[in-house]
Amino acid sequence: MDLVTLRAFKPSEYEGAADAYRTTGDMASAAKDTIDNQICAGIRNQLEGEAAAAATRELQELSKNFHYVQTECGLASTALNGFAFDMAAAKQRLEAAIEDAHADHCTVNANGSVTYPAGKRPGEEKTADGGTVTGSTGGSPTSDALERQAANIHPNPHYGRAMSYANRVADALKEATDADEKWAPKLRALKADDDLKVSKRDWADAQSDMGGVREAGKSYLDSLPEPPKDGSPKDNASWWNGLSPEEQAAWLSLRPDTVGALDGLPSPVRDEANRVVLSEKQGELQLELDSIPKPPANEWTWIPAGQLPSKVHTDEWMAWYNKYGDRYEQLNKSLNGMQSIQERFDSTGVKNLPEAYLLGFDAEGNGRAIVANGNPDTADHQAVYVPGTTSNLGGIGGDINRMVNVWTVANDSADGKSVSTITWLGYDAPQNIVKDSPFSHYANDGAPAFNQFLDGLDASHTGDSDPHRTAIGHSYGTTLIGSAARQGDLNADDVIFAGSPGVQVPKAEQLDVPTGHVWNQEADGDPVPDIGRYGHGGTDWDGPWTIPSDERFGANQMTTDTEGHSDYWKEGTDSLWNQGQVVAGNSDEVKLKPPPNYWAHVK
Repeated sequence: MDLVTLRAFKPSEYEGAADAYRTTGDMASAAKDTIDNQICAGIRNQLEGEAAAAATRELQELSKNFHYVQTECGLASTALNGFAFDMAAAKQRLEAAIEDAHADHCTVNANGSVTYPAGKRPGEEKTADGGTVTGSTGGSPTSDALERQAANIHPNPHYGRAMSYANRVADALKEATDADEKWAPKLRALKADDDLKVSKRDWADAQSDMGGVREAGKSYLDSLPEPPKDGSPKDNASWWNGLSPEEQAAWLSLRPDTVGALDGLPSPVRDEANRVVLSEKQGELQLELDSIPKPPANEWTWIPAGQLPSKVHTDEWMAWYNKYGDRYEQLNKSLNGMQSIQERFDSTGVKNLPEAYLLGFDAEGNGRAIVANGNPDTADHQAVYVPGTTSNLGGIGGDINRMVNVWTVANDSADGKSVSTITWLGYDAPQNIVKDSPFSHYANDGAPAFNQFLDGLDASHTGDSDPHRTAIGHSYGTTLIGSAARQGDLNADDVIFAGSPGVQVPKAEQLDVPTGHVWNQEADGDPVPDIGRYGHGGTDWDGPWTIPSDERFGANQMTTDTEGHSDYWKEGTDSLWNQGQVVAGNSDEVKLKPPPNYWAHVK
């Protein structure tokens, strides 16, 4: 890039274009939300039939287009701001070199050379003629030493200073040229296929675009205020609120994974960030799955085994499985979980179900997801549910549906107040009942994150009064809630346990909630409480052990009309109804079991 062009460059013009892209992205986001949470929700709530279903499908495709436009416009806005930032830095260095040269009676020419005046060194009688020098970039210790030597022996004292100015000009011009060459391909890459369908490949390409812009914009992103290291939810909220709209947009477009994981930020912001991460990861994993050869159709064969044949895997299938099997299964599980989350998005409006918010998402390992029914920032009543053993991203649909059912009952019982129920799979749950669930480190490791999430709900809440909050745990999830209370201050008003093997504290009064606000359910035929009741030999669970179902623990024992370990949230049951009353703040309406000695007393 030449000197005249760089001096004429106006960063404000590119920053203005960035603002226009950001505005377009905001309009696309608003259109997407209107389609998802008003139009489609209204159709699902009021209309039935194939025509309504077809209209909804078309609208969902339109919503995907707007979401993609929002994401790509965010990247374009950040790329333009990053380009303007780099060019402004180069221009500033150029102008500083020109100003310093002028103050030293040197002239910077249009071609970048520097003309210096005649002069003589102290003690010399003869005045040396002036001249013009051209700078160079990328000096080394050797070249710098040679330049200093030349300046020292040159008869004109202005020569050395002119050479320094010329080098500064050359460096500034090279910096601008490098910025132009770096950003041009990144901006050209921000385009999609010329069709009306946003495919998984488009989202994978968007992920690649994000990586490219992030790499090119490192200097720009490094110039922005960073989130506090290991900050509290209040610290995170303060950081976010202190950013300008341009800075917020840059963080959302380049580091949505960081923004989406920060407790204390507004739920709509976390949702926007995590939906981008979800869509891009879904595209990436789907392309990877499509690249894996399908398993052989002839999976089984029969071989002679004494008098009876034995069914075994074929050699072809085993060869495929040994090479691809584990990854093939993992990809399918992860994609199934992402589809379950999308299905919850697409259920908004069904039976008046509110919009969903994706407050956390990570596909690595067994996966994590945090999904809210309704905006917790504005809710009068919040419930946060922790699932137990074997919970992972692949099975998140069932856990989401449990909190949908709780929301329905609580919302009907809340006397017009707003309700938000949240599925919190924000920890690495034990995956094997025998090998993993007897150990406490899964709960102990996950409890601090749970406490921070609850504190974050306070930091992001915008209501006129503090929300009423209920922590709900199932199975090993109850152990995590107990560990959270033991390790810190459990930020909840009520606690509900269902099918608990034990919670790491011997008394309900140690759970950091008001007296009388710990509730428990144990269904007939649920074997898990008996695991806690009759001992944990060979495990690392410490301390005196009492399960919430035992009288000495001190919990309110709610009536439970379901059976087994997994039906506490079955529609139309007292088990579900009782939970909904607690969540809605109607403690007096909860149906309780009579105490163990009640019938003996009556008799």
